[in-house]
Amino acid sequence: MSDDKKKLGTRPPLGIKRTVETGKVKQSFSHGRSNTVVVEVKKRRFLKPGETKPEAEAPKEETKAPETKAAPAKPAPKPAPKAEPQRPISAAERREQVKELERQAEEARMAALEEARRRDDLQKAEASEEEQRRAEANRKAELEAEKKAAEDAAKAAEDAKREAQQPAAAAPGQPRADDHRAKPAPAPAKKKDDRNKGRPAPDRRSGKLTVNRALRGDDGGRARSLAALKRKREKARRDHDSGPREKTVRDVVVPDSITVADLAKRMGEKAADLVKSLFNMGMMVTVNQNIDQDTAELLVTEFGHKIQRVSESDVDIDTSEDVDAEDTLQSRPPVVTIMGHVDHGKTSLLDAIRGADVAAHEAGGITQHIGAYQVTPKGGSPVTFLDTPGHEAFSEMRARGANVTDLVILVVAADDGLKPQTIEAINHTKAAKVPMIVAINKIDKDGANAQKVREELLQHEIIVEAMSGDVQDVEVSAKQKTNIDKLLEAITLQAELLELKANPDRNADATVVEAKLDKGRGPVATVLVQRGTLRVGDTFVAGPAAGKVRALIDSHGKRVDEAGPSFPVEVLGLSSLPSAGDPFTVVENDQRAREVADYRQRKLDEKRTTAAPMSLDAMFAKKGSETMQFPMIVKADVQGTSEAIVNALNKISTEEIEVRVLHSGVGAITESDVTLAASTGAPIIGFNVRPNAKAREFAKRDQVEFRYYDVIYHLTDWVKEAMAGELGPEIVEHVRGRAEVKQVFKSGKKDKAAGLLVLDGVIQKGFHARLTRDDVIVSKTTIASLRRFKDDVKEVEAGTECGVVLEDTNDIAAGDILEVFEVEEKARVIA
Repeated sequence: MSDDKKKLGTRPPLGIKRTVETGKVKQSFSHGRSNTVVVEVKKRRFLKPGETKPEAEAPKEETKAPETKAAPAKPAPKPAPKAEPQRPISAAERREQVKELERQAEEARMAALEEARRRDDLQKAEASEEEQRRAEANRKAELEAEKKAAEDAAKAAEDAKREAQQPAAAAPGQPRADDHRAKPAPAPAKKKDDRNKGRPAPDRRSGKLTVNRALRGDDGGRARSLAALKRKREKARRDHDSGPREKTVRDVVVPDSITVADLAKRMGEKAADLVKSLFNMGMMVTVNQNIDQDTAELLVTEFGHKIQRVSESDVDIDTSEDVDAEDTLQSRPPVVTIMGHVDHGKTSLLDAIRGADVAAHEAGGITQHIGAYQVTPKGGSPVTFLDTPGHEAFSEMRARGANVTDLVILVVAADDGLKPQTIEAINHTKAAKVPMIVAINKIDKDGANAQKVREELLQHEIIVEAMSGDVQDVEVSAKQKTNIDKLLEAITLQAELLELKANPDRNADATVVEAKLDKGRGPVATVLVQRGTLRVGDTFVAGPAAGKVRALIDSHGKRVDEAGPSFPVEVLGLSSLPSAGDPFTVVENDQRAREVADYRQRKLDEKRTTAAPMSLDAMFAKKGSETMQFPMIVKADVQGTSEAIVNALNKISTEEIEVRVLHSGVGAITESDVTLAASTGAPIIGFNVRPNAKAREFAKRDQVEFRYYDVIYHLTDWVKEAMAGELGPEIVEHVRGRAEVKQVFKSGKKDKAAGLLVLDGVIQKGFHARLTRDDVIVSKTTIASLRRFKDDVKEVEAGTECGVVLEDTNDIAAGDILEVFEVEEKARVIA
């Protein structure tokens, strides 16, 4: 190695900074490891006169003994004479001595560390060079082995060819005459230990035997790991077994539209290969992009598969064609819906049946969403009840309840008779073609007349049994719990006549009765199982939402493991919020659920974007109208209530002003709602919901108005007042008189005066006037001055001539008609 090259083990000069504390030594190991140990320093012992040094403390190697015979032991030395007494050492000198000793110890320690570093670097350099030499030797040995194997194979092939061309085989044991090949000399026997020749003997003290040491056969260098050897063997096996494999031909089901990734999954091919093929066809698509059925057919055919075309509508689930066999049906509880007008006692009657108190907890004493309960009377079978709201805004909820029910109880107050929502409930019941039981409630009140209710029902073709009809009627009192048992007997009798049955041993089919967004549980749907059994862990699809059942909660708030036919439960585990009334179906796997949910969501998006296309006439009529917009954002606690509020608000709209619901949803008011309201100036309606902390912060900054309600008619009343205030007061004109302009005179430098003949009514100073010429309004003004002859007068009656000066107009001509009217402002009321 030349002198100008940097020597191994050199280090930059040591600095003043200490690396370790005094009295310690830092040990360095491979891979950057180090350790700090404490150096034990023995104190020097001074012997007093006449005292000998013990053998244990004597140094081990003070003098070297000669290799010849040991000399006879010498007599012990005489004790040294007494030394002169030394002067005492001062504290400063003692400190100097201590510092000198510490400096010497530090220098010795640093020198030992430097020496250890040099040794480590030398060892690493030698190990690296050894590893390179060994790798080169291994590579040469592998090349020579491969070359030798190729030569042996060539020789064997040549020998086989020659043997095949030999016409006759030689006698056994005799060589052929034409075989002049010399036999190869036998290879010399290798010594047993030739492979270890030249290698140093292993040092048994260097450590335990490891797998790497056993593989490489010595202590230096680096050998291949077991994983690398396994990979090499696996690659050799694949290369040996490689050959043309038989391609699997699949029957690929392709709908009208499918993504490239989904098609590749169904074909069992790589999505990148499909994208490459489409690229060669001139189509720049990604794996998540949809392609049509014809393009998919080209890809399927190109990759050697068979296509099965299906319509996109076939993806959806149609349960109407899936009919259970008669021998699989079992009896199930009846589903009873309570309907009627608002405040006729529907929920109170259900409370009397359940023995609970739900009505007291309803806001404003009215039900505003569908409640589902299962009640088991004493000694009877279980019955499922659905309580629907009676307010006019909840028409869709009542229709939904009538469609999923087996029996309807029509509640009519004996002191109030039939009302609009009662008649609407009758129509929904007839449309659903379900039987009805009339419960005449509040018979304990003064003025109750049950017979009058029966007679009013005749107007709607409902004949009760008391009047020789086939509809059962029961007089009850929810408050006094009168005749509740008779009502339950009527329900049981009607259920027996219906012979209600369902198959519980199949996947569940249900209907979403209500849906809401819970802060702690996420999307929650109340479903009514119609057939089959719903269990925890089932994969389902509900409208455009898919999911897996995480928990089932009954009407009492308890968790259950399964729900059979006619059983209402809350389902947790939805991916998004379904709409009330959506079908709820259990499917076989997650892929099927996602496929159906995506199809339904796509159809909803198409319906939303293409709904109600505006005609050209409607567009021009809309453009010419001066209808004001009243924007707002609606957030409610449940899906059904949100729909009812939106429908009620749309009914409030008039020709002058209309409600525009920018967004409606379920759950708490969020910051995105506040951002939308701030950009449009719309108030946010919170129905049984409140904003979160971030939304309140944004609303305070952007000055967004919040309106909270828990009763729907309070909400609609405020919207009517706000819309009326937006329009301003109503202007009413009262015509007081009409006059004809006979002549026009000059009045001052600029104004003109008109001579009038009052035709009818009264002309009064200060009234508003409208000047028309050929039935076309020329100007709107006021009467600034009114004279008769030369006198100022306050008013002039019909048949009298007068002169007037009009405010801010001089466009007056003989023959014009002046119409005088009085303006009255009224507070605007929206019905």
